[in-house]
Amino acid sequence: MPTTKKIGGIEPLPRYIMPDSSVPHYDEILEQLQEYQRSLIGSSYYYIRVEKEQPKLCRIVPGAGKIFFHEIVDHEKHGIDDDDLEEAVSLDEGSFSKPGYHQISSHIETKLRVLLDFP
Repeated sequence: MPTTKKIGGIEPLPRYIMPDSSVPHYDEILEQLQEYQRSLIGSSYYYIRVEKEQPKLCRIVPGAGKIFFHEIVDHEKHGIDDDDLEEAVSLDEGSFSKPGYHQISSHIETKLRVLLDFP
């Protein structure tokens, strides 16, 4: 993948690519997330993905029966710190069939609902 450079103090926009065979099947992840009420916040499903022992908060936005958008969320902007993510991983009982994927904890759910869940 081509790299981008910071020019004149301006960060380049992120580049998105289509998932290939190295990326897990997000349809399968979405199907499993839909079984847990805690995962749906607003119009997005949230989960934690552990990559190289580093947990990351992720979200999937479904639309028209497909995955409309997927991203790694900047968890600190939502008041979630690294300890919250690590605690959620340690508390998860292995609800995902794919290793390295975990549900968010009720603590993370509460923080996200306060910021994102509109009545």
